[in-house]
Amino acid sequence: MTLNQLSSGDLIADRRADYAKMLAEAGEPQSAAELMAQALERAPDWPAGWFRLADYEEKSGRKEAAIDALRNTLRLNPDDVFGASLKLALLGATETPEQPPSVYVERLFDDYAERFDKALVEKLDYRVPEKLAALIDRTTDGRHFHYVTDLGCGTGLFGERIRHRCDYLEGFDLSANMLAKAEAKAIYDRLAQADLSLAPENSGAFGELPPARADLVSSADVLMHLGNLESVFVIADRLLAPGGLFAFSVEDAATNEGFILRPSLRYAHSEAYIADACAGRGFSLIGSERTVIRMDAGRPVEGVLFLARKPA
Repeated sequence: MTLNQLSSGDLIADRRADYAKMLAEAGEPQSAAELMAQALERAPDWPAGWFRLADYEEKSGRKEAAIDALRNTLRLNPDDVFGASLKLALLGATETPEQPPSVYVERLFDDYAERFDKALVEKLDYRVPEKLAALIDRTTDGRHFHYVTDLGCGTGLFGERIRHRCDYLEGFDLSANMLAKAEAKAIYDRLAQADLSLAPENSGAFGELPPARADLVSSADVLMHLGNLESVFVIADRLLAPGGLFAFSVEDAATNEGFILRPSLRYAHSEAYIADACAGRGFSLIGSERTVIRMDAGRPVEGVLFLARKPA
C-alpha cells in the first residue's frame, strides 16, 4: 500500500487530500498545504495526512509548520512507518537517528518490490551487484566459494552474479515482498526474513543457525539504509568462518564524519568510519573501489565498494 492510498476514513477529507496532491504536483505546494490542512480539520487523527502536509509545508518554505506536522505524524504513529523521525532530523529538529525505523524500511521495500529491478537497473543505471562481484573476482583470483550469505538480498540481483561461483547460497532480507521476488528467481538455496539493525540473537533467522559457516558474506547496496553499522559487522563476524570475506558497499559521505543522513533519507558513510568498523572486529580491508553506484534525479551517487577479511 503506497502512502497516497492510505485513507483518512472521511470521504470529503480524502477528496480534499487528492486535490491537494494535484496542486502539489502542479508546482503549487502552498495551495496544496492549505487544502491539506482543511482535510485534516475533518480527520485530525490521520497520520498519513499529517505526513503529506509536512511535505507540502516544507516545499513551501514553512519549516516550522513542516516540523509541527511531522511531530503530529509521530504522535499518531509512534512506530514511524513513514520515517517522520528521519525528516525531523533533516530539518534540524532532532538528532540524526543511528538507525531508521525498521517498519519504515520494511514498508518501503515491500511497496517497491514489484518494480524494483526495472526501476534500479533501467532507470537508475544501478550496477553495484556487477561491480561488487567484479571486485571479489579480481581480489580473489576468481575463487570459488562453498557457502555464501547475502545480507539484504532484496530481489536477488547480487545472488544472480555470485550463484555460479558458490555451492550454497542463502539470502536474508527485512521485506517479505522482496524475498518473494528473490524466491521466484530460484537461485537461492535458502531465504529468510531478518533485521540487520538488530543484534544476531534479536534479528530473526541469524540467531537460529550455527555460526562461522560462510566463506563469503555480501551486502550490496544495503548499508545506506542503516546509520550505525555495528550490528551488521557483528552479524557478519558471527556468520563468517575464520578467513572468510565480507563484501559490501556504502554511499560515500565525502567527509571524515562517521555517517550522515542525506535528503534521500539514505545514510552515507566515510571511509574512515568503515576502516574503524573493520578494525573493531579485527577485519582487514583487502580491496576497495570508488565508483558511481546509481543515478538519483539525474545526478551520479558516489559510493565505495569494500572487501574485508576476517582473521584466520
